[in-house]
Amino acid sequence: MRLTRQSNYAIRTLVYCAVNQPELSRVADIAKAYGISELFLFKLIKPLVENGLLETVRGRHGGIRLGKPAESITLLDTVRLTEESFALAECFEDGADCPLVGECDLNSALREALGAFFSVLEGYTIADLAHKRRSLRERLGLALSEQPAAVH
Repeated sequence: MRLTRQSNYAIRTLVYCAVNQPELSRVADIAKAYGISELFLFKLIKPLVENGLLETVRGRHGGIRLGKPAESITLLDTVRLTEESFALAECFEDGADCPLVGECDLNSALREALGAFFSVLEGYTIADLAHKRRSLRERLGLALSEQPAAVH
């Protein structure tokens, strides 16, 4: 299974916001840090805001920040919002026409594998990915703050 660019950059955006806290993050800065377009970033931020993983602050000095603590945002939360389908094979799709449905061990094996994949993603949080705050801030081009901020 391969995650889409949306999932990849949604997770990266959440990590960026986590390491940049308590400051607000600007979409332009995030796009520049990751070498992606602002338009693409705005599109992938929308479901994250709608589902409370990010929040927006309007105004001249506005931006985005985590909508809840980094420790409570799992990778699975993000991937479920950004992936359209988890159909690992044609037989997973609605309306699949296979004479072996119900008797096929491939379907069972793939469902078990997908469950294991989800379980691992559920075991990691944005805080886990942002734990190297100082080195990540440097790599993302963020100024190093005097006081280490909590990753929430």
